[in-house]
Amino acid sequence: MAITPRFTRTAAIVAVGAVSAFGLAACSSGDSGGSGTDGEPITIEYLHRLPDGEGMTPASEIVDRWNAEHPDIQVKATKFDGKSSDMILKLETDVKAGNGPCLAQTGYSEVPQLFVKGLLQDVADEAKKYEDHFSAGAFSGMKVGDAIVGLPQDTGPLVYFYNEAEFQALGLDAPKTLDDLTADSATAAAAGKYVTAFTPDEAQNWLSAQSAAAGDTWFTTAGDEWKVDAEGAGSERVAAFWQGLLDGKQTLATERWGEGFTAALNDGSLIGHVGAAWEAGFLLDSLDDTPAEGQWRVAQLPDFGAGAMSGPDGGSGVSVMKGCEHPAEAMEFNDWFNTQVDDLASQGLVVAAKGEVETPEKMLRQFGGQDVLAELATATGDLNPDFPYAPGFSTLSKMNETAAAAVAGTASVADIFTTAQDTAVSSLKDLGLPVAE
Repeated sequence: MAITPRFTRTAAIVAVGAVSAFGLAACSSGDSGGSGTDGEPITIEYLHRLPDGEGMTPASEIVDRWNAEHPDIQVKATKFDGKSSDMILKLETDVKAGNGPCLAQTGYSEVPQLFVKGLLQDVADEAKKYEDHFSAGAFSGMKVGDAIVGLPQDTGPLVYFYNEAEFQALGLDAPKTLDDLTADSATAAAAGKYVTAFTPDEAQNWLSAQSAAAGDTWFTTAGDEWKVDAEGAGSERVAAFWQGLLDGKQTLATERWGEGFTAALNDGSLIGHVGAAWEAGFLLDSLDDTPAEGQWRVAQLPDFGAGAMSGPDGGSGVSVMKGCEHPAEAMEFNDWFNTQVDDLASQGLVVAAKGEVETPEKMLRQFGGQDVLAELATATGDLNPDFPYAPGFSTLSKMNETAAAAVAGTASVADIFTTAQDTAVSSLKDLGLPVAE
């Protein structure tokens, strides 16, 4: 989806921050020839955090195949063993010192702030050559206004997981709308079951993604200023839905990454879950070799009021770092690497590239033979293409604190979105960016 006119000044706004942040305006983007000086091959360094676990196609193996086929453009891939935040600090240090990699894995929500800080390079002309290879929603995650800083790799659209056998026992079908999910919640609760879990520790990404699924856009620009609208009509629908379930004790209120969630999954009280697509790779591991193995399915997210639309909960792309001397060649590899869909799927990724992907044996077994990755690909294609992040989005983790208060009854779910609004505005101001109020 093309950037709408309201975003046309964003790049200018961000560029001011980028130049002032590190004084990197003089960094060379290098030539775009097919080989290095004196006929030597070009070397592209790529830093990533792919898991490379057992049974996966290692990133190094994928890169070796590229290197064998492209003697003039050689890629050196390095796996960063650490947290995403630690990798960002390393990139910041290395780019400031002039020795950063040419390509690096970056989360979509991290991209705008990294660009503001002068860490990323605008490669829009190159990126547009490959735009049709990826879903529109995922591709938009690599945009900052008119700038495009790389290509998407994986996505995290919200989907709906449910235990089909338990649903059938209750006379339920997979919910198609929020009204369906509300009614199913009441039916399940009467039987001591839950078809959703309200997870305060995931509020920042989980609830913002639901707002996107409801058709909202949180961050735009108006003239030369950022505009924040985290309390739109979509957020209001999301808040009303969850508030009703919390008030009626018809949702499991527990941390997603705490023991309560897994315990409820294992004892059969949790039979449905609004979650990110990437959870399909491990959500049901604790049910292996139990009677519940193979009972679960994945469906599209119920209609939150905007039709067949999902929202982004996680996902990352491969960005071109500031100072990359061969951006054209880097982007050629970037496109090739991120369209190796089966290899990336083996890493547990929900790939952003278009094309059929084979569902691995583990998922087939856990989801009763369902072609899970085909279902997730549909969700990726339905991502809201107009939900960019803004610099400072990481500070919206304060939403999690308000969400915990909503569970405790000392705040409302609507207050979570107010926290998002106020925090986003403050964060943009703290970064020295103008905000329309």
